[in-house]
Amino acid sequence: MNGTLYVVATPIGNLEDMTYRAVRVLQEVALIAAEDTRHSRKLLTHYSINTSLISYHEHNEEFRSAQLIAKLQNGESIALISDAGTPCIADPGYRLVFCCRQEGIPVIAVPGPSALVAALSISGLPTDAFRFVGFLPAKKHGRCQFLEQIKNVQQTVACYEAPHRLLSSLADIIEICGADRPIAIARELTKRHEELFSGTAGAALEYFAQGSVKGELVILLGSALQRQPEGTVRDALLRLREETDLSWKEIVKLVAKEFGQSGSVVYKESLELRQEQ
Repeated sequence: MNGTLYVVATPIGNLEDMTYRAVRVLQEVALIAAEDTRHSRKLLTHYSINTSLISYHEHNEEFRSAQLIAKLQNGESIALISDAGTPCIADPGYRLVFCCRQEGIPVIAVPGPSALVAALSISGLPTDAFRFVGFLPAKKHGRCQFLEQIKNVQQTVACYEAPHRLLSSLADIIEICGADRPIAIARELTKRHEELFSGTAGAALEYFAQGSVKGELVILLGSALQRQPEGTVRDALLRLREETDLSWKEIVKLVAKEFGQSGSVVYKESLELRQEQ
């Protein structure tokens, strides 16, 4: 019979966040695949876990996945952990889980800490719908292109960022999304120097520029601000009719969306306008 792959969440800072179940699973499996064995050994030592460790990271996951699949098919159960938080969430692990699914090997989640969810829960930004985008592109050109794609998103956008790039990223956010864009930045979550900044992108840049930035970061960008359209519905209908080759149907649809009104109301306005003309 196949073994089981356990995807085990580990603390993102405070070691007390380890669950009883996670400790038990890590004690019982035949092998633990860890992103950084040196880092993970400190956690295992703290909980007196003596299970063997093997490295599994972005540079070796292709050939290591094949090795681990062979062990699982031989009946050994394995736990997958990352340096902190939940594996596979902006961390290695997807390839191994995918291979297990393809081979019919059971995969079980042992849930626990996640920097993403922790930051969202204390941000004060809307969380009924949000978009997680992993790490922002490291280079300015790629980052600005990406920000252009999300600047009008009507959801909270969550991403991870390295401390040495925070000021550059904030400057680009201000350039593309505006200095008044709502933002929350969580730093060093669950650790001694945990901090949450909440305000605007402009205020965030001014705040974090005062000193060196350290620790893991989660940036939460509030949804795009709803701008009140200029003029009236009739003004917008006339402008689009004069400046574009769109049909009346397309114009009505655009204006209804812009003004947040029903299509039937805008359509009625367009009929009156056409009759007058």
